[in-house]
Amino acid sequence: MSDRLPVFPLSTVLFPGLVLPLHIFEERYRALVRELVAKSEETPHEFGVVTFRHGSEVTPDPGEDTAVTAPPIGADDLYEVGCTAELRHVTELPDGRFDIMTVGRRRFRVLSVEQGAEPYLTARVEWLPEEDEPSPAAQLFAPRVLTAFRVYLELLRPNSEGLDQVPDDPTVLSHLVAATAQLTVEERQMLLAAPDTADRLRAELRLLNREVGLLAKVRAVPVPLADLARPASPN
Repeated sequence: MSDRLPVFPLSTVLFPGLVLPLHIFEERYRALVRELVAKSEETPHEFGVVTFRHGSEVTPDPGEDTAVTAPPIGADDLYEVGCTAELRHVTELPDGRFDIMTVGRRRFRVLSVEQGAEPYLTARVEWLPEEDEPSPAAQLFAPRVLTAFRVYLELLRPNSEGLDQVPDDPTVLSHLVAATAQLTVEERQMLLAAPDTADRLRAELRLLNREVGLLAKVRAVPVPLADLARPASPN
């Protein structure tokens, strides 16, 4: 069974439980925010976030007529798996723009992209299953990933206060590592599409070991390690 969902294409990858702030200036997405705000409390206030395959979304000047300048977007332009963003806080600016705070909620697979009567893009999606409880394999991988992630963070940002705030829940940990490690968009997308927590943690352990090895090799270079790390994808 599929559902129809409004979608917001971005150059970043959203994961369940992670915070995503957005500045909304295009009229089509202002309309979406207004519709979401007007929904009843019983209805999910969420939209889909899907990632552009080519790394950067079209960002027209706020003063331009976006209905004319923005090219059409098709399924081939987007990755297949996305995550819904649940609206948590909305600030409307005097000129009609919005600053919103969202949190990733649930993963989906895009079946088709549609441009209907709404000004914004919609898609037919199917929801990806989530585990009620982490599997024994996930429980086994979690402490190993947590250890590798702590080593990685210490190399990347020595004496960081965030080292004491890393969760040990396998699923939460898997999403946090995927979202915060300085990986490529393709690697993040691969992790989002992983069928379960154990597969995601297994892939993250491999990626973290690779990154730790690279960072350890450049420790003697007299520049900040943060300048040498692979840059994260911008929102």
